[in-house]
Amino acid sequence: MRGVEPVEALRRIAFLLERAREPTYRVRAFRTAADLAEKTSPGELAGRARDGTLTALPGIGKVTALVIEEALRGETPVYLRRLEATEGEPLDETTAALRSALKGDLHTHSDWSDGGSPILEMAETARSLGHEYLALTDHSPRLKVANGLSADRLRRQLDVVAELNAGLAPFRILTGIEVDILEDGALDQDPDLLERLDVVVASVHSKLRMDRVAMTKRMVAAIANPRVNILGHCTGRIVKAGGKRGGLRPESEFDAALVFDACAAYDVAVEINSRPERLDPPKRLLRLAVEAGCRFAIDSDAHAPGQLDWQPFGCERAARCAVPASQIVNTLPPDALLTWTRAKPPPSSPRSWPG
Repeated sequence: MRGVEPVEALRRIAFLLERAREPTYRVRAFRTAADLAEKTSPGELAGRARDGTLTALPGIGKVTALVIEEALRGETPVYLRRLEATEGEPLDETTAALRSALKGDLHTHSDWSDGGSPILEMAETARSLGHEYLALTDHSPRLKVANGLSADRLRRQLDVVAELNAGLAPFRILTGIEVDILEDGALDQDPDLLERLDVVVASVHSKLRMDRVAMTKRMVAAIANPRVNILGHCTGRIVKAGGKRGGLRPESEFDAALVFDACAAYDVAVEINSRPERLDPPKRLLRLAVEAGCRFAIDSDAHAPGQLDWQPFGCERAARCAVPASQIVNTLPPDALLTWTRAKPPPSSPRSWPG
């Protein structure tokens, strides 16, 4: 990276810190500095760098000031060079092939719910990663801790997405939601509004310790709903402590064979959640879903731009469990994907595979 611009360098550092699961406050410091640098005229920025007064700007600290100064001198900032040098190990061949086959991400969050960045920034990052589309799936209203979207807020978001898509084409933001599966298997959003969405991810976020029979009934009822496309992080487990989710969490108990048979019958994709603290479903269940003939979606469940690049974690697990690329719905181009999401079959009569 020669001659990198200050704003580009600051945002790239924030991206790499997010992907590495560094603390939120550290990521925010670089994003705040990038926003401020973008709003400051190039002349003032250069003058302050010369005079050593960048830190007088609110939101610019010693580290971010040094990044700006080095970038203005035409150098790649040392902080960025160090992060790039420790970016990660190369993917093995099968994992890399799956990652290259993905054309989009079907589970992401913005600052409309509990994500940390605006919709446009998430979309632009997804495009820079080579995606053709990004499904925006903010939370539904019952998840108040995550600022879930009421029906009115979701309608407003649909208008915003339509405006953004006009400027992003041919890249597309797909409208969507991560809708809570309520205790009786109903979905936590207006059914008519769900009909308007491109992608519906249904997930359990509450009463995760329900008994096995009740949880199975709850999940199967949601899977049978004509508007559900993807079953999100099916066990709800947390395997790495830290971050917003705090400590470890065991898997929910349910009849996995029955749930995956329902997914196959109703052609609902099983999500391979790529978040490092989730890695859900576990490999033994992922293999069971393959045997059941399920579709899959390899999703980042990103709550920040850098987390969009977590999909390789899901690809690696899919490769280990012999998930065929032909069964992964986000290998489809956008029009074929939407043909699939809009065509709900009767039970035991799977949808024809478009494309």
